[in-house]
Amino acid sequence: MEEDMIVTEPTPETNTPPEPKHEGFLGKVDAYFGITKSGSNFKREIIAGLTTFMAMVYILMVNAGMFSAVIGGDNPYGAAYIATAIGAIAGTMLMAFLAKMPLAQASGMGVNAFIVYTLILGNTGLTYANTMVFTLLDGVIFVVLTATGLRKKIFDAIPKAVRYAIPVGIGLFIAFIGMQNAGVIVDNASTLVGFASFNVLGDINYATVVPVLVALLGVLAIAVLSKKNIKGSILWGILGAAVLYYALMGLGCAWGNADCLAFFRSITISDPFSAFAAWGKDSVGKVFYEGFNFTQYLGIPGNNVGTLIVLLITTALSLCMIDMFDTIGTLYGACSKGDLLDENGVPIRMERMMLADSIGTCVGAIAGTSTVTTFVESSSGVAAGGRTGFTALTTAVLFIIAMFLSPIAQLIPSAATAAALIWVGVLMMTSVTKIDWTDAVEAIVGFLTFIVMVLGYSISKGIGIGIIAYILCKLCTGKVKEIHIATWVIGVLFLATFLVSSM
Repeated sequence: MEEDMIVTEPTPETNTPPEPKHEGFLGKVDAYFGITKSGSNFKREIIAGLTTFMAMVYILMVNAGMFSAVIGGDNPYGAAYIATAIGAIAGTMLMAFLAKMPLAQASGMGVNAFIVYTLILGNTGLTYANTMVFTLLDGVIFVVLTATGLRKKIFDAIPKAVRYAIPVGIGLFIAFIGMQNAGVIVDNASTLVGFASFNVLGDINYATVVPVLVALLGVLAIAVLSKKNIKGSILWGILGAAVLYYALMGLGCAWGNADCLAFFRSITISDPFSAFAAWGKDSVGKVFYEGFNFTQYLGIPGNNVGTLIVLLITTALSLCMIDMFDTIGTLYGACSKGDLLDENGVPIRMERMMLADSIGTCVGAIAGTSTVTTFVESSSGVAAGGRTGFTALTTAVLFIIAMFLSPIAQLIPSAATAAALIWVGVLMMTSVTKIDWTDAVEAIVGFLTFIVMVLGYSISKGIGIGIIAYILCKLCTGKVKEIHIATWVIGVLFLATFLVSSM
């Protein structure tokens, strides 16, 4: 026992950071990123960067698939693919050199669905270029909030029930979109939506059943791979689903199915540089030379400059809230995997990571993609041993290489990427357990937030209804003092949106 109580003086070696193990250029890189100092090495950092890339590269295909429906031009998929890659490269490079952290960024799931399906395809009159203005505004606001320290105050002003319900609603919304894309969920005249038919005795087309089977089997495969801790389970699930899709469609050709035959005849392999040309023509910089033209929006009866201003403010708020909760939660979760928290449990270099996120969003908007944010899949790289910005640099370099693979990525069917969308929905459901379901007010606020997102097909409306419901419940229960002044302001803005806008 006495030996356990002996306190020894620290040796000089204990207080002195380890010297880089390399000389010359590698020694300078080691010293710059602090690789040896962090207890890591080049091999471990490269493996961690590769692990992160494998876990999140699916975003290139999924995001491109979403935005290809709204960009326009001769090769919208290629344009969206390059824009997504540019956003990922810029954001991840900022993580590498500005924050020097082993995390990676790309167009966030949830925000991309909000922009494509709520703002553009939701009959609002907004164009793709208009939404890039909102995205750029989101990034600029975040830069200001991060620099002034107001970001955390706004975060605290949002009711907890709404905070926890937002990722749940987004997850359900994304999964719903994935199921629609694959034909798992179909239109129904009496109930609005219905489940796909597998009735072999009925009048169904083989080619319409294939994507449904592929999507469902694909998401099950991803779940099994994740359970077995296979690195890059989402990517492997997508690729496996794609192979299954082609095999089943090929079987349909053998049976003489006309739709299957037409599918294979439509396949073409384009020049990888055509994607860059499409990006330069239809995507990059569009935020500046077309983004501020709201003629299409103002041409809808009932819309005017006043409704546009309200829409701008509430949309920017929605984007900020989605990105804020996603980023902060991801940073805490990923950094805790690698003991990258300070003595107060806060991620080290938190402000620099927030700034990297903000600047990345601005670059992404100019490139033509949705809000760039830190990916939770970065935690896989941290778990693999990544400790410094060299991990992020490795991931960014791999994204640069992937930019030239758009013709191959374009061969991935939407049924395969739908499996990834459904799985992302599964992952985002975990926050539902954080809502206090024993508290009637918390329960109804949380429930209304995510149910309106899904059934109302609008992420922003779900957030707005949740905040308004919170304010009304607090008023009716005599707890007015618990309502933050910022919550009042946000609630009033959303109420104005519901009353004067068709969004």
